[in-house]
Amino acid sequence: MGFRRKSRELAMQALFYIDTEVDCSSEEALALFCQNFSPADDVQPFFEKLVKGVIAHQSEIDTVISKNSKNWKLNRMPSVDRNIMRIAVFELFYCRDIPAKVSINEAIDIGKKFGTPESGSFINGILDSVYLNDIEKKEGMNS
Repeated sequence: MGFRRKSRELAMQALFYIDTEVDCSSEEALALFCQNFSPADDVQPFFEKLVKGVIAHQSEIDTVISKNSKNWKLNRMPSVDRNIMRIAVFELFYCRDIPAKVSINEAIDIGKKFGTPESGSFINGILDSVYLNDIEKKEGMNS
């Protein structure tokens, strides 16, 4: 398994942990997570970029996910799926060096590994919608 996959999996776990820590800030929860689950040196930079990026842009990311998830409220989605999609949407919008299909496929695979039996197709449906409605349209306007 490559370091980026490990980084994404660990980032999902950290964001899940941050979601459950209501008694402290995101930064404090991230520090606690890293104390207990030290990321390996090769994983650390991309892991931090993902987690800090999602935290910094969470409001925008959540709006994009909500807009593209018909009949699903964000707070009613499984936390694992929600955080996997947050990472993928962050990559789609802010990591232009990563092909969109790679971000989407990685999210689907991580969802299948950590989520419910339906997670892969659920994540795929929403991220495909994000790609078609937000990324592809934006790229079309720029060309």
